Amino acid sequence: MGKNRTKDLDARDEEVAAEFARVVNMGPEELERWLETEESQSVGQKDGGGESTGHASGRRIVKLLRTKSSDLSERDYAHMRKVVGHVHRHLAQRPSGDVTETKWRYSLMNWGHDPLE
Repeated sequence: MGKNRTKDLDARDEEVAAEFARVVNMGPEELERWLETEESQSVGQKDGGGESTGHASGRRIVKLLRTKSSDLSERDYAHMRKVVGHVHRHLAQRPSGDVTETKWRYSLMNWGHDPLE
C-alpha cells in the first residue's frame, strides 16, 4: 500500500471515529448498566441465540469506548461504521409521540445512543 492510500485510510478512520463519538452518547458505564436491564434484553433481532444483535453490539461498543484510539483495529473501525449506520437509519424511523418507554428507544440504547439525551 502506498503512502497516499495509508493517509486516506487514516483520514477515513478519523472521520468514522468522530461520527461514532457523536452518535454514541452513552458512556461505557451507563451503557454497561443499561445492557443489564430487562428492557435492554427484551428488544432486538435474535439470530437463533439468546442475545440480540444490538445487545451484542452494545457490549462491543463498551470495549471500543474503553480502547485507546491508537489500539483500534480495522475490525474496530468496521464496527464503528456499522454502529453509525445503524443509529442514523434507526433515528430516521422515529415513531410519533412520547418515545420514553418504547422498543424503538431501547433498541437504540443497545447501540449506545439514547435519543432522549
